[in-house]
Amino acid sequence: MKIMNCPLNGPRNISEFVHGGEVSQMPDPNSCSDMEWADYVFYSDNAIGIVTEWWLHAPSGYWFIAERHTASDEIIRTFDASEIFNQRYEFPIKAEEAVV
Repeated sequence: MKIMNCPLNGPRNISEFVHGGEVSQMPDPNSCSDMEWADYVFYSDNAIGIVTEWWLHAPSGYWFIAERHTASDEIIRTFDASEIFNQRYEFPIKAEEAVV
């Protein structure tokens, strides 16, 4: 059984987690092209080596970051996203999308 250490819940069975993709720099959604946005959302480098990825502990709904080696699938470390991100990005809501 493969175990992953959740920073919030401790060591858990890997079946409790969902992969969320690589951590990468988000382009400015107000000025980037559709191609740049699609590249950010849908594509990853897919390189062999250590990658930084988003993971979700599904039972608790907790998102965190893990460093994982893609060739061996070894999880190097896991940590709270606040170690990298200190600001929240709020997407502007268009008037026609607002829920009243």
